[in-house]
Amino acid sequence: MNHLLGRSATYRRVWSRRDFRLLWLGSSVSLVGDGMTFVALTWLVLAQPGGVERLGLLTVCYTLPVFAGGLLSGPILDRFDKRYVLAADSVVRGVAMAAIPVVSLAGEVPAALPFVVAAVYGLFKMVPLAGFPAAISDLLPEEERDAGNALESLSFGVAGIVGPGLGGVLIAGLGGEAVLAFDAVSYALFAAAALAVRRPLRPQARAAVVPSGGGVLTLFRDRVLVATTLAFMAFNIALGMLIVTGPWLAKTRLDGGPETLGLLLAALSAGELAGAAIAGARAPRARPIRAVAAVQLVAATGFLALTAAPHTMTVAAGYLVIGLFSAPMTVWAQSLRMARIPARLRGRGFAVLRTLMQATPPIGAAVVTPLLAAGLLAQAALVMAAIAAAPALALLRLRH
Repeated sequence: MNHLLGRSATYRRVWSRRDFRLLWLGSSVSLVGDGMTFVALTWLVLAQPGGVERLGLLTVCYTLPVFAGGLLSGPILDRFDKRYVLAADSVVRGVAMAAIPVVSLAGEVPAALPFVVAAVYGLFKMVPLAGFPAAISDLLPEEERDAGNALESLSFGVAGIVGPGLGGVLIAGLGGEAVLAFDAVSYALFAAAALAVRRPLRPQARAAVVPSGGGVLTLFRDRVLVATTLAFMAFNIALGMLIVTGPWLAKTRLDGGPETLGLLLAALSAGELAGAAIAGARAPRARPIRAVAAVQLVAATGFLALTAAPHTMTVAAGYLVIGLFSAPMTVWAQSLRMARIPARLRGRGFAVLRTLMQATPPIGAAVVTPLLAAGLLAQAALVMAAIAAAPALALLRLRH
C-alpha cells in the first residue's frame, strides 16, 4: 500500500510540472487524431477496387518509411531544440492530412492520395516517438522518469480508445475526409503545445566537450538492449499482421463495418491503458527482462482469439488481451533502456532502437496479405501468435 501511495505522489509531482504537462497533452490530442485517421484511411482504401491487396499496400506505406525517417530524426533531435523539431513535424503532417479533405472539396480524391498521405505520416512518425521520450530526460528528474514513461503509454491507451471509436462514428456520419480534417487540427494543437514549452529542449553546451567514448553503434554491444529490441521487432511483425487483419475482419467476417473496426481498436487501446496504469504503479517483482518476457508470452495468446470470428466480442477480447499485456512490455523495457543508454546518446539511441522496432510491421503486412486473400484466417492467427511468442522464450533464457 505504501508503495502505491508513493507512486501516486510521483504521478502528482510529474503532473504538476507545467512543461511536461503541456507536451503530454499536446501529444495525447495528436494521438487521438492519429487513431481516427487510421480508421479513415483504411476505409477510404477499402472503398476502392482491389480489396485486401490495397489495404496491405496502405499498411506498407504507413509503416515502411518509418525506417528512413527514424535514421534522420535522431541526429536532428540531438542537434536542435526538440520544441521546434516537434512543432515542425506537426505542421508537415497536419498539412498532409488536410490534403485529402481540401482536395475532396474540389472533386473526387485521387486513388493514390491516401497512400501518399500514409507515407508522409510514416516518414515523420519517429520524430515524436523518439522526441517525446528524449524530452522526458530534460523535463523530469531521474526519480520521476518511470512515471513519465508510464504516462506516455497511458496517453497511447487513452487516445487509442477515443480515436478509433470516434473515428468510426464520424466516418459513418460525416465521411473519412472530415475525420482527416480533425486530425489536421490536432497536429496544429500539438505544434502550439510544443512551442509553449518554456524550458529549452536542446543538448546542453557541455555535451559537446564530453568525450564520446563511441557512437550510437556501441549500444549494440549491450546484450539486453539487443535482445529486447529483437523481441519488440518480432512482436511488431505480429502487430503489422493485425493492422491488416482488423479492417479485413470488420469488412468481411464481422458485422458493423467501421464501427466494429473502431470497437476492435478501442479494445486494444483499453487494454493498453489498463496495462500501462498497472505497470506504472508497480515495478515488476522479477528481473525486468524476465517480466517483459512473461507479459509478451501472455500477449501472444490474444492473437488466437481471431479464429473466433464471426463472434465479434470474442475477437475484441483477444484485442484487449494483446493490449493489456503488451503495455507493460513497453513501460518496463523503456525504463530499462533509459538506465542503459548513456545520456549523450539518448536522442539517437531512442531514435535508432524505436526505428528498428517500428520498421517491422510492413513485414507482417506482407506476410498476412496473401493468407487473408486466400481466406486462411486460422493459419494467419497461428503465425501471429508464434512470431509474438518465440522471442519471449529467448528472453527468459538471457543472463545479464
